Amino acid sequence: MRGHSFQQRWFQRRQLFSKKVPHEIQTWLFDPASLTARLKAICPAEFRVELLSQSMCKPRLDELSALGMGVGANALVREVRLCCGDTGWVYARTVIPFSTITGAQRIYANLGTRPLGAMLFADRTMRREDVMVTVVYGDDLPQLLGLDAASKVWGRRSVFRVGGKPLLVSEYYLPELLQQ
Repeated sequence: MRGHSFQQRWFQRRQLFSKKVPHEIQTWLFDPASLTARLKAICPAEFRVELLSQSMCKPRLDELSALGMGVGANALVREVRLCCGDTGWVYARTVIPFSTITGAQRIYANLGTRPLGAMLFADRTMRREDVMVTVVYGDDLPQLLGLDAASKVWGRRSVFRVGGKPLLVSEYYLPELLQQ
């Protein structure tokens, strides 16, 4: 078992030609609009955010690198499941440097069960950098998601800048979403 503290390999879209990305996941990976809005559109009455954890901790090395942070730095790390009713469709992990959650952006530190995507896409200062893509297996993600170890899970991540300050959002599309 690899566990979710492993280092992931992320690819730019042009590097994916050898990865054989299934068509049904491509529309999710490369959609430039709000994932929250898209999920609410297909699950209007039962969409919810389940907060799995939120704490100050050391992000993974690949996350520190994406944010331009030094090794050993701490950040606010928030993990959620985006659900339709009781069914988890997306596991999301957000890494927010301390320097980001100051001034007007301190609202990003206390989201609770509010969807981050709705806030980001409503923020007129928001800028999204290029989407990076990964593929992992069920045992690479938190055990509480209940994934089979052999389940192949596609994910994407982007650095968002709000007021010029970075935060990293990683989203993993769980098998139940793709069965819709």
